[in-house]
Amino acid sequence: MTLILAAVLGYLMGSVPYGLVLTKAAGLGDIRSIGSGNIGATNVLRTGNKGLAAATLALDALKGLVALVIARWLWGEDAALVAGVAAMAGHAFPVWLGFRGGKGVATGAGVMLGAAPWLGLTALVVWVAVFAATRISSAAALAACAAAPIAALVFGDLKLALLALGLAALITWRHKANIARLLAGTEPKFGKN
Repeated sequence: MTLILAAVLGYLMGSVPYGLVLTKAAGLGDIRSIGSGNIGATNVLRTGNKGLAAATLALDALKGLVALVIARWLWGEDAALVAGVAAMAGHAFPVWLGFRGGKGVATGAGVMLGAAPWLGLTALVVWVAVFAATRISSAAALAACAAAPIAALVFGDLKLALLALGLAALITWRHKANIARLLAGTEPKFGKN
């Protein structure tokens, strides 16, 4: 029962579409009608409002982190991991938006930071390094996703490796259009989209 409660808590917290809420509150309309149509920080950045993009990034990460921390406090570590995965699912498939949400990079980062700060920081370092080299956000996200489960295995934590693998699978699947563009060499670089 506690795992079910943790899943419900995580899903509901994860399903809050901060990018949509913030852009509408700022009078910028529906973020789903511009750029990629995504509700995440990268698409919010396409409005030209860096502050809103940063706020979206922070809030999307926090909803994963906070869901995990609350579930850990209430029900223990297994419930925390369930809540983190459910927060990712809520972000990617929010009931309020017809199950069409974001790609989960920021929320996944928040979940990993909450599960094990060293794991979240490892993924962040990989993201920064790949982004600095390529200037492509999706390539950086995919590289960070690939690195996280490997890092968890290297440190001998099978539960964290499985968590990171699950998050990576969802994020990779949500990036399938980006992957096609990366393979075709047409994925836009930051500042040129």
